[in-house]
Amino acid sequence: MMGVPDDETLRGLIPNCFAHIFGVLQTDEDPTKKFLVRCSYLEIYNEDVFDLLVEQKKNVAPEKLDVKEDKNKGVFVAGLTQVIVQSIPEMEKQMLFGTNNRKTASTAMNAESSRSHSIFTIYIETASTVDK
Repeated sequence: MMGVPDDETLRGLIPNCFAHIFGVLQTDEDPTKKFLVRCSYLEIYNEDVFDLLVEQKKNVAPEKLDVKEDKNKGVFVAGLTQVIVQSIPEMEKQMLFGTNNRKTASTAMNAESSRSHSIFTIYIETASTVDK
């Protein structure tokens, strides 16, 4: 998924998605449009949900988050951190921070096997101004 992020020919799906998103937003020449890009990163571990974008305190268990459903918002994770990002490096920084917070342990096949599932979400909002 990550490939070799520093080598454009070998980078994976995730760095290519970041580049594509910001490439499209930066080439949009419509002066009436403004974009807001946010990201969140969560981990599902033993059927519990955790926010990967909060500072983990040593010797303190991370706070479990609740999955909720709202008729207007749909399914969402209550209290999940959403960080505003304005560039590829800012988004990569958030992904690296969250990845370092994931739970890992060694297995016979992998010294740092992930013991969970994770979801990195990118939110893009567009606002247009109307001339009067």
